[in-house]
Amino acid sequence: MRTAPPPTEVEAARPLLERRRLGLADGAATTLHVARFERRAFLPRVVALRPCSTVRDWCERSGAEHAIVGGFYMRPGGPALGDLWIDGKALPTEPFDAPWHQQRGCVHIDGGEVRLAARQELGSKPRGDLLQAGPMLVGEGRALVRPGADAEGFSAGSRQFDSDITAGRYPRAALGLTERELIAVVCEGRADKEAGLTMVELAEAMAGLGAAAAINLDGGGSASLVLGGALVNTPREEHGLELPGGREVATALHFAPRS
Repeated sequence: MRTAPPPTEVEAARPLLERRRLGLADGAATTLHVARFERRAFLPRVVALRPCSTVRDWCERSGAEHAIVGGFYMRPGGPALGDLWIDGKALPTEPFDAPWHQQRGCVHIDGGEVRLAARQELGSKPRGDLLQAGPMLVGEGRALVRPGADAEGFSAGSRQFDSDITAGRYPRAALGLTERELIAVVCEGRADKEAGLTMVELAEAMAGLGAAAAINLDGGGSASLVLGGALVNTPREEHGLELPGGREVATALHFAPRS
């Protein structure tokens, strides 16, 4: 079997976008937008959008090219839900309910390295950036979400959300890691030909894309992926109502070129 040669420096500096039609077990289907970033060329950083903003508008104002929605927040207008640290400093948020606050997954970025882990594994005062979201979708290349399981308490703690985010098919967003890549994914949903994904289906999709680890980000109408300054998916509210430019959110992950 031939292996693909490593990308050149020029190729590595450009993310790759793939649109993939994903058929589901019951005959429904949805569209995945998959952006792959070379880890040697890009590093995510956590950004707080204050006041809340669409990811696209924040990119336009800040001059950023590539970003995906971050964690959950209290609507309308914030604050962020769960822990949020930038440059080693904690920002004001609405904490997740105990005991789930220590078990829910995080994106941790420190010293040029990205790690996905439960909050309790990252110390009380993490260095660098930390964004809490979840649930964790993939670990060691295997889907972690199982039907009927609620390891991080998203069903039990659904009072802090608009609904039980683990139930049903919705537009979703996720971040995956491989040894070489960051994988930013959004799926369509809430349309006649766009079924969305359950959390189980999202976990399986991220594993199928090659992620060794992956975490769920904010979804529904908040699911937004911007590449080259352009919104690549179509965010929709309930009942299929399109949200031009996306929904205003509290946090995002910016894929910043490494200097």
